[in-house]
Amino acid sequence: MDTILKLVNNANDFLWSFLLILILCGTGIYYTIRLKFVQVRKFKEGFRHVFGSIRLKGEKKGKGEMTPFQSIATAIAAQVGTGNLAGAATALLGGGPGAIFWMWLSAFFGMATIYAEATLAQNYKTTDADGQVTGGPVYYIKAAFHGKFGKVLAALFAVFIVLALGFMGNMVQSNSIGAAFQEVFQARNLPVPSVAIGLLLAAVAAFIFIGGTSRLAAVVEKIVPVMALVYIIGSLILIFMNITAVPHAIRMIFVGAFQPKAVLGAGAGIAVKEAIRFGVARGLFSNEAGMGSTPHAHARAAAKTPHEQGIAAMISVFIDTFIILNLTVFSVLTTGVLDSGKDGVALTQAAFTTSFGSFGDIFVAICLLFFAFSTILSWHFFGEINFRYLFGAKAAKIYSLLVVVFIVVGSCLKVELVWSLSDFFNGLMVIPNALALLALSPVVVGICKKYGGKSR
Repeated sequence: MDTILKLVNNANDFLWSFLLILILCGTGIYYTIRLKFVQVRKFKEGFRHVFGSIRLKGEKKGKGEMTPFQSIATAIAAQVGTGNLAGAATALLGGGPGAIFWMWLSAFFGMATIYAEATLAQNYKTTDADGQVTGGPVYYIKAAFHGKFGKVLAALFAVFIVLALGFMGNMVQSNSIGAAFQEVFQARNLPVPSVAIGLLLAAVAAFIFIGGTSRLAAVVEKIVPVMALVYIIGSLILIFMNITAVPHAIRMIFVGAFQPKAVLGAGAGIAVKEAIRFGVARGLFSNEAGMGSTPHAHARAAAKTPHEQGIAAMISVFIDTFIILNLTVFSVLTTGVLDSGKDGVALTQAAFTTSFGSFGDIFVAICLLFFAFSTILSWHFFGEINFRYLFGAKAAKIYSLLVVVFIVVGSCLKVELVWSLSDFFNGLMVIPNALALLALSPVVVGICKKYGGKSR
């Protein structure tokens, strides 16, 4: 196991030390300039579109489509998951508080990237043999690159996303849920193995998988608003209880972004390169901008125009990174548990335990259960679209069965290996998606100019 971990970490060093940072940030900066800071200009309009469309019943949609709110809820369910509770903690440990600055910066530019992804997903969506509206990177990759090259690139993306989200990604989700509840059980001397949690998750997930996309959409549109609200309230209470530590936490983030040793001490082994790497990598895992995952949800929305869905997608990144993830960050930094020796979600639980007592770890475990489980549902959906693309509709049941197996296995593995595998496959799927985004930039610019004002 240690040998596998070493090999994967070496591959991640190559991917994340330069290549993917350049691709992700470069694409985001490029679109930010081309679209004249669309994430700023159209933020208010996007916010109004997302929250003005919250209706659990009665929205119009065509056959095989999702309502606008269902598509946004599905996208946010994918984004707001383990990355917000456990990923933020691992970013703080791996890259120091300064990693959060780079996470913010990549998310800001990522809002422009995800606008392009959602716009293209809507523009190139199609209807499959079952009458279901479908779309995503495999379709706009083929539109960007005609012939054999486009087909090969699309197939590679499909393989990468099935591995990254459907299999490895869902292992991360179940692993973090299992780890969170192990903290609760061990603190109370309850002999409940992690695999028991994995089996329970797998059983409930299988029931929803069987119901198809309609059942998934009905579940996430109800879970997402509630789970976000509960975590926001709990985190704000914690932060206000430690309000005097907020200025120091902010200082740690900004100073640590450029001088990690000034924050963590001269003996710290963290360099600026590590702060950038962990910030961008965990930011990607959290908000998924540029990764090519959430366009599958945006493609199915019954949107009036591609631009409308694009600006809605921007808000999902804002909610994920600048609201939910920041609450975890400041909960950890203001409670002073960064050097507690805890890792992953256990670090977040330690933060809440300092102020909420024995209820703190339970609160985080329950929140993580809903966050991560909704992500499992969304990622299964994203992976299934690509599995169908590769192997046909009849293979969907095989895919769902494999996902269920990976959920169980993930609950038992070491956290470091699971996260490393996820980073690796997340990185691979970025490359073909980003190439298509850059190739189709004239299409995105044209749509933005037509429906959202001038861009150059």
